[in-house]
Amino acid sequence: MADLILFNKPFQVLSQFTDERLTAEQNPRATLADWITIPGVYPAGRLDYDSEGLLLLTGNGPLQHRIASPALKMPKTYWVQVEGDISVGAIAKLTAGVTLKDGLTQPAKARRIEQPKLWQRVPPVRRRDTIPTSWLELTITEGRNRQVRRMTAAVGFPTLRLIRYRIGDWSLDGLEPGKYRTLPVNLPRRNRSS
Repeated sequence: MADLILFNKPFQVLSQFTDERLTAEQNPRATLADWITIPGVYPAGRLDYDSEGLLLLTGNGPLQHRIASPALKMPKTYWVQVEGDISVGAIAKLTAGVTLKDGLTQPAKARRIEQPKLWQRVPPVRRRDTIPTSWLELTITEGRNRQVRRMTAAVGFPTLRLIRYRIGDWSLDGLEPGKYRTLPVNLPRRNRSS
């Protein structure tokens, strides 16, 4: 049995407990230490500074590996607000896989959705009266750097707001920004041969 922390990471919070780039001249950026005071836990994966949503933390190495390892391909679902009225063709490209500078992405699950019921982001997403926005749900199994943003840009619809909603079976349901809950997780037993 291991403990897993489900945290709803707010916008512009580092997915780590310290700001390694901090110098005397800079203002400190918000970190996990501003919200989570449980000792001995670490993020299982990462979520960009300018992204919001579900971040999982644990102090259990095998559980952390099970969640974060690219080889295990745990699905991650994002709600993405994009600039423009996303087309059926763009969604088809996301579903098939998109060519990025670091190669072709794995096929994703992608579908247009209505704007989800969400908290207000501070600062708010920029708004232009002449350019519509739309929302999609995107599920990927890779974890490349800024992958979702690069994928939507590659099909012509830049990301305006990015919220990770689900990792595997765990979701943001019932979690306000900056809040967390702890769940016990049963780990599979490893077979030991004599």
